[in-house]
Amino acid sequence: MPLTPSGNERCILYLVRHGDSRRDKVKRYIGQRDPSLNPRGRAQARFLQLQLAGIDFTRVYCSDLRRCRETARIVAGRRGLRIRPVSDLREIALGTWDGLAMHEVRRRFPDAYECRGRDIFNYRPPSGESFADLKARVIPVFLDIMYRKTGPVLLVGHAGVNRVILHYLLNRPADAFFDIRQVYGCLNIIERQGKRMIVREINIRPEPEAFSRAGCAALSI
Repeated sequence: MPLTPSGNERCILYLVRHGDSRRDKVKRYIGQRDPSLNPRGRAQARFLQLQLAGIDFTRVYCSDLRRCRETARIVAGRRGLRIRPVSDLREIALGTWDGLAMHEVRRRFPDAYECRGRDIFNYRPPSGESFADLKARVIPVFLDIMYRKTGPVLLVGHAGVNRVILHYLLNRPADAFFDIRQVYGCLNIIERQGKRMIVREINIRPEPEAFSRAGCAALSI
């Protein structure tokens, strides 16, 4: 069970999506497949390292999949912090669809593909998870980190993982789940003051213009 925080405790979560790990331009269900970052993904992580160089992180967490561990290691840089991989922060498991191109899933599993489209938050692909399942395993980990830790914390997750965290905090309906954008290498900032949590920034893209719009104050809350 999460701790009950006191009114003056403060935690700032820098929630990052891992950098780009695609190997081609085909839209695929990656899920729990385990590719490493591609050159663009490593460049995105290095950009975040520079932008967050002034943040004195107290802990670093990530999914135990390689693309998140690599991103976390680059962003954390030379701070000397231990990277803490957490298996419950893995991306959604898509079962027999993992690794397949979307057009291939539409062709091979047309009925299942249509069922998921009608209720994408609750539908489970064969041998996989729904986003509701993902939310059920991610949110307890997120709350434990937020309630037990103070100071700036780095967490590197996946698009699905980050979305369920933000979806939970923003109290959005299920059909608004994919309205929450999470591009490769993006940054979100969540602040906890006592028991209250506030989403400060969402989907700051890993490019100078986006960070300029967010402003230095937002990055060093």
